[in-house]
Amino acid sequence: MQFITFLTEFIKHPKTIGAISPSSKKLAKKMIETICFENAQCIVELGPGTGSFTKELIKRKEQSTKLILIENNEIFYEKLREQFAHEPSIIVIYGSAEDLCKYMSALKIEKIDYVVSGLPFTSLDSVVSSRILRNVKECLEDGKFITFQYSLVRKSFIQNYFEDITHEKVWINLPPAYVLSCKLGNVRAI
Repeated sequence: MQFITFLTEFIKHPKTIGAISPSSKKLAKKMIETICFENAQCIVELGPGTGSFTKELIKRKEQSTKLILIENNEIFYEKLREQFAHEPSIIVIYGSAEDLCKYMSALKIEKIDYVVSGLPFTSLDSVVSSRILRNVKECLEDGKFITFQYSLVRKSFIQNYFEDITHEKVWINLPPAYVLSCKLGNVRAI
């Protein structure tokens, strides 16, 4: 059922969904392996979709750790909202990652430890991608931005915001993907 929903939304919104199937468990585990869950007070997930990464984050996060999910697809948002309606530490927001700082301010959250992203920067408009990355950089301070992409085409674009980037390929995913783990540095923003 999850695959059908995902495929349907991909067909309707290929630029914002970015893939024909949800991320694999292998990719989800690779995405969160560098997170220090014991110390994380706030984790944000951009574009959680059907919740592949969300499930792994919930399994490992501390009870008190806030998990903020920002989803701009109404179908995915509704499913996530229903699923986590009774979880006080999980907040589901229907909106754009471009407004991350605005949401954090409204929630009175001063510091984000990790931002995990399922957004397809390769297919997103450059202006939108820039606004998203600027917001992430501004809200993150000394935390880590973890994203995945199906190619390394946008790695140099992301490096305009995050100087320190490591990447690793995950073959067991459709299609195979690169996990980029990014830290802030003194870099120029576009």
